[in-house]
Amino acid sequence: MRLGLALGYWGRGPDPGHVELAREAERLGYDSVWTAESWGSDAFTPLTWIAARTSTIALGTAVAQMAARSPTTTAMHALTLDHLSGGRMMLGLGLSGPQVVEGWYGRPFPKSPLTATREYVDVVRQVLRREAPVELDGRFHSHPYRAPDATGLGKPLKSITHPLRPDLPLLLGAEGPRNVAQTIRIADGWLPLYWSPSRPDAYGPAVAELPEGFRVAPLVRALVCDDVAGGLLPVKAMLGFYIGGMGHATRNFHADLMARMGYEGEARRIQELFLAGRREEAVLAVPDAFADEISLVGPRERIAERLQAWHKGPVTDLLVVAPDLHTLRVLAELNA
Repeated sequence: MRLGLALGYWGRGPDPGHVELAREAERLGYDSVWTAESWGSDAFTPLTWIAARTSTIALGTAVAQMAARSPTTTAMHALTLDHLSGGRMMLGLGLSGPQVVEGWYGRPFPKSPLTATREYVDVVRQVLRREAPVELDGRFHSHPYRAPDATGLGKPLKSITHPLRPDLPLLLGAEGPRNVAQTIRIADGWLPLYWSPSRPDAYGPAVAELPEGFRVAPLVRALVCDDVAGGLLPVKAMLGFYIGGMGHATRNFHADLMARMGYEGEARRIQELFLAGRREEAVLAVPDAFADEISLVGPRERIAERLQAWHKGPVTDLLVVAPDLHTLRVLAELNA
């Protein structure tokens, strides 16, 4: 099982320690470093900054949001950074949800998310393979553009720049069973937001039959500490925000996933509290047991014992969200 460092996205501003964390992860033998985006910092610029200050560690987006860019623009970002980094780029994509897509990007959330994702991946693959001009008569992505308001002057184009690697790895963030099944069919890897080693069935039956070489790379918050309950508070804060606030009361993919993992009543209660403005109560309503099973928190010996369960499942890459160098070092030692 490879280790990756997941840096996420910025809050109020850039974290001055991210480059140091990435450089230490590279020194410790971590395989990859990952950045993200929501509605603030973008995923590609910080990754480029890190690429310029490292030399061997792979670079991934977990995730770049599809609504933020056309698929050809995303492919341009990926092939450019792959060249500049000497072939270290991995492209992780996510569809996000209606709240972000329509509220921030000002675009309609697709009525058929699976089709929209499939078309997006198709176009990115065409750009990177550069076998012919990009053409797709899609429901959501049309190349050339052929809608009624088109000029009719568009023509299929092929990237001027030759991609360094036509098979640049493409991973997808997916939560629902049908989305996960499609991800396994069309992508090179999968980026689960939450992963419990004891509940792989929460993502559907397709997880039991993964193709050879397919990456399963969940994000896991980790902290070496003596106080387990205190160490779980940041995990609960993250869960409270995603389950309570990252979506609508009637459509929240994160809450639905928590429900499938055996915590339906708790998920709905977190939503109710968060949407009522009672955010601290929403965080405290996250069960310690749920936060614990999707994270690695506690003394070194406890993490070592729990890490064995992650090794036994289909996980190929553990993307560690760690706040400090000590935790990164301990995980590197335990995973050696």
